[in-house]
Amino acid sequence: MLSQTAEYALRAVVALGSSRGGSMTTQQIASQTQVPAGYLSKVLQALGRAGLVEGQRGAGGGFVLARPVHEITVLEVINAVDPVQRIERCPLGRPEHNHRMCPLHRRLDLGIALVEQVFGQTTIDELLDDSDPVRSLCEVAGVSGRDADGH
Repeated sequence: MLSQTAEYALRAVVALGSSRGGSMTTQQIASQTQVPAGYLSKVLQALGRAGLVEGQRGAGGGFVLARPVHEITVLEVINAVDPVQRIERCPLGRPEHNHRMCPLHRRLDLGIALVEQVFGQTTIDELLDDSDPVRSLCEVAGVSGRDADGH
């Protein structure tokens, strides 16, 4: 249901959130998230245009989140790179469905609306929950900002 681009964007934002405010280079994020660096660069640009990440050039530069993790939702990240598409009218263009969608498309749109609601209520902070023994991303020594115990 989610595009690969949306998945990559979420991985990148989770990685940046796990760095606890420290900047990360594209290469560090790519290594931790297992996303090709060239593609990740484009994803980070889109996240920057959406105001979710900020890039810092020069020595010691890299990317940081533009807002705290408790203020960024999964839906914002997805919509920054590949917006959720709701069904507003019959995709088949059938005239008898001009004023009301058929049961199939109404149900499909309802499902999309529910997913949109859950993603809109889920913050990146929740994905970084330290109480969960399973981490969102693979830990890479010296990259994540957390040790093997999650600290």
